[in-house]
Amino acid sequence: MDRNPWNQTPISIKRPPSITGIQFPPPLMACLAATPQISSIDLRGSSAFLAKVRRLIPSSGSGKVVLGVDCGAGIGRVTEGFLSRICETVDIVEPVEKFVDVLKRGKSYQDGKIGDIYITGIQSWTPTKRYDLIWTQWCTNHLTDVQLVEYLVRCKGALSERGLLILKENTNSDTANDYYDAVDSTVTRTENKFLKLISEAGLKVLRSEEQSGMPQRLHLLPIRLWALRPAT
Repeated sequence: MDRNPWNQTPISIKRPPSITGIQFPPPLMACLAATPQISSIDLRGSSAFLAKVRRLIPSSGSGKVVLGVDCGAGIGRVTEGFLSRICETVDIVEPVEKFVDVLKRGKSYQDGKIGDIYITGIQSWTPTKRYDLIWTQWCTNHLTDVQLVEYLVRCKGALSERGLLILKENTNSDTANDYYDAVDSTVTRTENKFLKLISEAGLKVLRSEEQSGMPQRLHLLPIRLWALRPAT
């Protein structure tokens, strides 16, 4: 039996820690990227990236996004710190109900900014709406390549006319291969692998850049953002 569901040969390398791999007490700190400082850098980077991308789309303007969705939302860190400020309504996709309970105690939920909440993993989520923004961050490393392509295809079909799919993930830049972690059953993909799967899903890259500003002392994996649109 193949113990590696990604059908990749595990690579024996000393890998820098991923943003999501640093442990903190639950519930709040467990879902922060690493520290409040790191979370702030992450959110500012996301906001700046999206602002650049939206200027590339005719008529998208600088006004608020009507409907967004936070996929793999956790306790709502990204929604609370970023998405709720640029979206009129944010739907939530999160498999852990305890995290959703924390999210419901947040300001965004209390202010009525949160729309529908889907308690399910992104590999099982089938969108039934048209979204102006689909935000997916630090959760696709739990999916196989096939599951990721299928997820991207479903998201592609759920985009509004000028909708954007944003993917933000750790990448493995040390080798030409993906890194499979048998301990937590996750995969850190190379940038080339992400591009291959994005293309297989019928999407094109509108813009891509690496998150900057992370403290070098932490020796974290590179974090890359992709803004995606249907290829045709």
